[in-house]
Parts: sequence; structure tokens; C-alpha cells
Amino acid sequence: MNVQVVSDKQAGGRAGFKVFEQALAKGAKVLGLATGSTPVTIYEQLVASNLDFSQLTSVNLDEYVGLNADHPQSYHYFMQQHLFNAKPFAKSYVPDGTNADAAAETKRYDDIIKENPIDLQLLGLGQNGHIGFNEPGTDPESTTHKVALTESTIAANARFFDNADEVPRFAYSMGVGSILQAKQILIVAYGEAKAAAVAAMVQGPITPDVPASYLQTHPNVTVILDEAAASQLD
Repeated sequence: MNVQVVSDKQAGGRAGFKVFEQALAKGAKVLGLATGSTPVTIYEQLVASNLDFSQLTSVNLDEYVGLNADHPQSYHYFMQQHLFNAKPFAKSYVPDGTNADAAAETKRYDDIIKENPIDLQLLGLGQNGHIGFNEPGTDPESTTHKVALTESTIAANARFFDNADEVPRFAYSMGVGSILQAKQILIVAYGEAKAAAVAAMVQGPITPDVPASYLQTHPNVTVILDEAAASQLD
């Protein structure tokens, strides 16, 4: 893993932008994208840049089950607000949270990933070591699947909703195996609350208890951390 420690989220955004810029310069055509607060400063840099995504494809990690694309807390909506409105792609894919047929939706998304191999995958890191919505215990060979969110993940996401009862209890997510198929991976984490997960991901044993630890098996991973998130690394 190529670990970069930066001063704050804004510096992380600039460092993350450079990874995207270099990937595009090398011919990347498909970008795997993530939501949540962590990647926002990277998206701000992408929006402010001269990079052109109009011939590229994006494939998002996940989506809440039960939210339509226009819901303000859906990941469709997040991507429109933070990136796609300013930087449209030729094609953009996000799991369909309104499709109640989990088997059909996960197969559809696996087919999309197969047809659009991801050149660069952006990830955040959960406090429990999850990537995407792959909670502890997830099969490392898993492909797209319906996930029952843990109480810790529901609690972490509750700040985005009026109350915790409104947080969806399920999501569709790329699996760990799907993520590891990407040619290059960029994972970003900020804050002391992520420090233990960062240490487990980078230096701990490879274990289903820490899904992000499987990134140790990938040949091309960049890790961007602020000093607080890096504080438990040796």
C-alpha cells in the first residue's frame, strides 16, 4: 500500500485529485465512485478542474434499498449534487434502490461491472473496517449483494436523516470481490475515529472481521490519511 499522510481534508482532496488526474492521463475509462463525507473534497477538486469526463463511465459502490433516485439522501442524488451536475459522464451507474427484487438487481449490477471493468475505484473506510457497505464478516469473494446494515453503520449515517428511524436498514453494495477487481484503488480516511480501522486495514491480519484488510492483497492501492487517522500506524 502507498500510504500518504496529509494535513487535513482539503489537502486530502488535492492528493486524491492527483490520483484521478494521473489515472486519466494513463487512459482510465471507468471510474468507481463512492459517497459520504470523505470523498467530498476530492469531488470539489474534480469539479473545479479542467478534467473532462464526458467520454468516461462511472460505476458507484452502493445505494440504500428503498430510496428513489430523487430522495435527498439517496446516493443517486448525492452524486448529482457533488459531481455529475458539473461533470457529466457518458454513462453513470448506481444500484437501483427501488428494485425490491434483490436477486435481479444484484445480477444486473454485476453484469454492469463485468461490462465496464473499473480502472480506478474510490473508497471510504468505516469505523468498523467496512468498505462500501461490506460489513465485518463479508465473504472476500462476494460480488454485488443486499446488505443488512449494522447498528454502528446506521448510527453513523443517522446524522444525514431527521432521525435514526428514517435511516434505511438495507443497501445494495458491490462486494469485496467486486472491489478487488478494480485495476487501482484509492481509499481515504480522516479523523481519530478511523485510526483503529486504518491500522487494522494497513498492518493487521487479513480477516473478514476487517473487510478493508483484504486491500492488502491488491497490487495497486493508495491510502490517503490525515494525521489523526494515521495516528495508530507504526
